Amino acid sequence: MSFRITYAPPADDTLAKMRNAEQFRDAMVRTVGRDPYGHGSAAVRGERDRREATVLGAIVLYYVSRSVLTVTVVRLIAGL
Repeated sequence: MSFRITYAPPADDTLAKMRNAEQFRDAMVRTVGRDPYGHGSAAVRGERDRREATVLGAIVLYYVSRSVLTVTVVRLIAGL
């Protein structure tokens, strides 16, 4: 089962500035998209569906919606 990945406007703005944006999107699909609770991610503030992970050197803060199989990236911190 895989999850659809969406980007909230602040994360999408950061993604648009990244040199390796396409590689990053592919890595998100392969890792977080396949297992949003794995890939070394951690719950934020004790909330199981609010997660943080590192993907291709970028810190990714995201929410998991199991009911609609969607991961929403809300914040992305990258070296650009």
